[in-house]
Amino acid sequence: MIHITINQNRMGFLKEFKEFAVKGNVVDLAVAVIIGGAFGKIVASFVKDIVMPPIGVLLGGMEFTDLAIVLKESSVGPAGEELGPVLLTYGIFIQNVVDFIIVAFVIFIAVKAMNSMKKKEEAAPAPPPAPPKSEVLLEEIRDLLKK
Repeated sequence: MIHITINQNRMGFLKEFKEFAVKGNVVDLAVAVIIGGAFGKIVASFVKDIVMPPIGVLLGGMEFTDLAIVLKESSVGPAGEELGPVLLTYGIFIQNVVDFIIVAFVIFIAVKAMNSMKKKEEAAPAPPPAPPKSEVLLEEIRDLLKK
Protein backbone atom coordinates (compact mmCIF):
# COMPACT_ATOMS: atom_id res chain seq x y z
CA MET A 1 0.00 0.00 0.00
CA ILE A 2 2.80 2.41 0.75
CA HIS A 3 4.27 1.71 -2.68
CA ILE A 4 0.96 2.61 -4.37
CA THR A 5 0.68 5.87 -2.41
CA ILE A 6 4.22 6.92 -3.33
CA ASN A 7 3.58 6.06 -6.98
CA GLN A 8 0.32 8.07 -7.00
CA ASN A 9 2.07 11.04 -5.37
CA ARG A 10 4.82 10.89 -7.98
CA MET A 11 2.27 10.79 -10.80
CA GLY A 12 0.41 13.75 -9.28
CA PHE A 13 3.67 15.63 -8.94
CA LEU A 14 4.64 14.90 -12.54
CA LYS A 15 1.20 15.95 -13.77
CA GLU A 16 1.41 19.17 -11.76
CA PHE A 17 4.92 19.85 -13.11
CA LYS A 18 3.73 19.24 -16.70
CA GLU A 19 0.87 21.72 -16.24
CA PHE A 20 3.34 24.27 -14.85
CA ALA A 21 5.93 23.76 -17.59
CA VAL A 22 3.41 23.93 -20.43
CA LYS A 23 1.81 27.17 -19.25
CA GLY A 24 2.39 30.08 -21.62
CA ASN A 25 4.23 32.19 -19.08
CA VAL A 26 6.99 29.62 -18.56
CA VAL A 27 7.47 29.14 -22.29
CA ASP A 28 7.47 32.92 -22.84
CA LEU A 29 10.07 33.30 -20.09
CA ALA A 30 12.29 30.63 -21.65
CA VAL A 31 12.10 32.33 -25.04
CA ALA A 32 12.87 35.70 -23.44
CA VAL A 33 15.95 34.31 -21.66
CA ILE A 34 17.29 32.78 -24.89
CA ILE A 35 16.68 35.95 -26.90
CA GLY A 36 18.11 38.05 -24.07
CA GLY A 37 21.31 35.99 -24.08
CA ALA A 38 21.69 36.44 -27.82
CA PHE A 39 20.90 40.15 -27.52
CA GLY A 40 23.55 40.49 -24.81
CA LYS A 41 26.16 39.03 -27.16
CA ILE A 42 25.11 41.45 -29.90
CA VAL A 43 25.36 44.42 -27.56
CA ALA A 44 28.73 43.27 -26.21
CA SER A 45 30.05 42.96 -29.75
CA PHE A 46 28.56 46.34 -30.70
CA VAL A 47 30.29 48.04 -27.77
CA LYS A 48 33.60 46.20 -28.13
CA ASP A 49 33.90 46.29 -31.92
CA ILE A 50 32.04 49.47 -32.94
CA VAL A 51 31.68 51.93 -30.04
CA MET A 52 34.96 51.54 -28.17
CA PRO A 53 37.47 51.68 -31.09
CA PRO A 54 36.50 55.24 -32.14
CA ILE A 55 36.54 56.31 -28.50
CA GLY A 56 39.98 54.73 -28.17
CA VAL A 57 41.19 56.62 -31.27
CA LEU A 58 39.84 59.89 -29.84
CA LEU A 59 41.76 59.20 -26.64
CA GLY A 60 45.06 58.62 -28.42
CA GLY A 61 44.74 55.08 -29.73
CA MET A 62 44.28 53.34 -26.40
CA GLU A 63 42.43 50.05 -26.08
CA PHE A 64 39.94 50.18 -23.21
CA THR A 65 40.39 46.54 -22.30
CA ASP A 66 44.09 47.26 -21.80
CA LEU A 67 43.42 49.97 -19.20
CA ALA A 68 44.58 48.66 -15.85
CA ILE A 69 46.40 49.63 -12.70
CA VAL A 70 49.26 47.33 -11.75
CA LEU A 71 48.90 46.50 -8.07
CA LYS A 72 51.85 44.12 -8.03
CA GLU A 73 54.45 43.52 -10.74
CA SER A 74 55.28 40.09 -12.13
CA SER A 75 57.40 38.03 -9.80
CA VAL A 76 58.92 34.61 -9.40
CA GLY A 77 57.24 32.28 -6.91
CA PRO A 78 58.99 30.18 -4.25
CA ALA A 79 59.06 27.16 -6.59
CA GLY A 80 60.61 29.20 -9.40
CA GLU A 81 57.42 29.65 -11.42
CA GLU A 82 56.60 33.00 -12.97
CA LEU A 83 53.68 34.75 -11.28
CA GLY A 84 51.79 37.22 -13.43
CA PRO A 85 51.11 40.76 -12.33
CA VAL A 86 48.13 41.61 -10.15
CA LEU A 87 45.99 44.04 -12.14
CA LEU A 88 43.00 46.22 -11.45
CA THR A 89 41.41 46.11 -14.93
CA TYR A 90 39.13 49.14 -14.88
CA GLY A 91 39.00 49.31 -18.69
CA ILE A 92 36.97 46.11 -18.84
CA PHE A 93 34.69 47.57 -16.17
CA ILE A 94 34.16 50.71 -18.29
CA GLN A 95 33.29 48.55 -21.30
CA ASN A 96 30.79 46.54 -19.21
CA VAL A 97 29.19 49.78 -17.96
CA VAL A 98 28.74 50.95 -21.56
CA ASP A 99 27.23 47.52 -22.41
CA PHE A 100 24.78 47.91 -19.52
CA ILE A 101 23.77 51.44 -20.51
CA ILE A 102 23.02 50.35 -24.08
CA VAL A 103 21.00 47.31 -22.94
CA ALA A 104 19.11 49.41 -20.36
CA PHE A 105 18.33 52.06 -23.00
CA VAL A 106 17.03 49.51 -25.51
CA ILE A 107 14.89 47.82 -22.84
CA PHE A 108 13.57 51.24 -21.78
CA ILE A 109 12.57 52.01 -25.38
CA ALA A 110 10.89 48.60 -25.75
CA VAL A 111 8.94 48.96 -22.49
CA LYS A 112 7.94 52.51 -23.40
CA ALA A 113 6.63 51.30 -26.78
CA MET A 114 4.69 48.47 -25.12
CA ASN A 115 3.17 50.87 -22.58
CA SER A 116 2.12 53.33 -25.29
CA MET A 117 0.39 50.50 -27.19
CA LYS A 118 -1.43 49.46 -24.00
CA LYS A 119 -2.52 53.06 -23.36
CA LYS A 120 -3.97 53.29 -26.88
CA GLU A 121 -5.98 50.13 -26.26
CA GLU A 122 -7.20 51.42 -22.90
CA ALA A 123 -7.89 54.95 -24.21
CA ALA A 124 -10.49 53.74 -26.70
CA PRO A 125 -13.22 52.22 -24.53
CA ALA A 126 -16.36 51.08 -26.28
CA PRO A 127 -19.18 53.61 -26.17
CA PRO A 128 -21.97 52.63 -23.79
CA PRO A 129 -24.87 50.90 -25.52
CA ALA A 130 -27.87 53.03 -26.36
CA PRO A 131 -30.75 52.65 -23.89
CA PRO A 132 -33.80 50.74 -25.10
CA LYS A 133 -36.62 52.73 -26.73
CA SER A 134 -38.96 52.10 -23.81
CA GLU A 135 -36.45 53.68 -21.44
CA VAL A 136 -36.05 56.71 -23.70
CA LEU A 137 -39.84 57.14 -23.87
CA LEU A 138 -40.12 56.89 -20.08
CA GLU A 139 -37.43 59.54 -19.67
CA GLU A 140 -39.28 61.84 -22.09
CA ILE A 141 -42.55 61.34 -20.17
CA ARG A 142 -40.74 62.05 -16.90
CA ASP A 143 -39.24 65.24 -18.34
CA LEU A 144 -42.69 66.36 -19.61
CA LEU A 145 -44.26 65.73 -16.19
CA LYS A 146 -41.58 67.81 -14.50
CA LYS A 147 -42.62 70.82 -16.58
